[in-house]
Amino acid sequence: GFPYSKKVWRKVWPPLIKNVVDACIKNGSKLVFFDNVYVIGGDNVKHITESSPVSPVSVKGKIRAEAESYIIDNSESGKLDAIIARSPDFFSADKANSIMMNIVYDNLKKGKKAQWFCNADLIHSMGYVPDLAKGTAKLGNMPEAYNQIWNLPVDKNALTGRQWVKLFADEMNVPDAVKVLPAWLFKVSGLFVPLLKEMVEMLYQFDRDYYFDSSKFVKKINYTPTSNEEAVRQTVVSLKSGTI
Repeated sequence: GFPYSKKVWRKVWPPLIKNVVDACIKNGSKLVFFDNVYVIGGDNVKHITESSPVSPVSVKGKIRAEAESYIIDNSESGKLDAIIARSPDFFSADKANSIMMNIVYDNLKKGKKAQWFCNADLIHSMGYVPDLAKGTAKLGNMPEAYNQIWNLPVDKNALTGRQWVKLFADEMNVPDAVKVLPAWLFKVSGLFVPLLKEMVEMLYQFDRDYYFDSSKFVKKINYTPTSNEEAVRQTVVSLKSGTI
């Protein structure tokens, strides 16, 4: 993926999506776009469905909304067959791009307290990468799924940050201590740490409940997402064994 930077995203996302869409149209190819939910902002994240209003409150969200809009416009005009498959934050044994694995698993592994943003007692849906991958593949191979937005399969039993930490800690046999990082810390630290500066505009996903509803997919595909407990167990087992 591109560096997590508003400046970079402004420069590269619009031409990337335009080139991809235009190439698909030119070559008669279908498009399956694996997207996040940055286009949904504010209190709308309290229950995210496919019909949630496009309401970005961050610069990165506005950039993703522009990308989605170009896909949808070409789909609605009949030029392009496309699927927008949305995912919430995700985790798996491949840790590199997972906030959860970086702030929870890695810290617990080092004997430190897990970290969470803003409030660890609010719910925060998380997707399990194998389910998200299978969901994307299933949609792409289903003709009637095209020209729609889909939320990829995620366990409907959303957990709080503190509950996520406990799941990992129990599986790792370590204390389930958690340190909550307040919003003001990101604003101050962001003056010196670029990544934390980029995180400030995304904290609305952590300072209120964040629930991702994939019931449309589950009903259509008759698919049961991996439970949060089993997903964490599989993740920790994979990391212990050195397999991904």
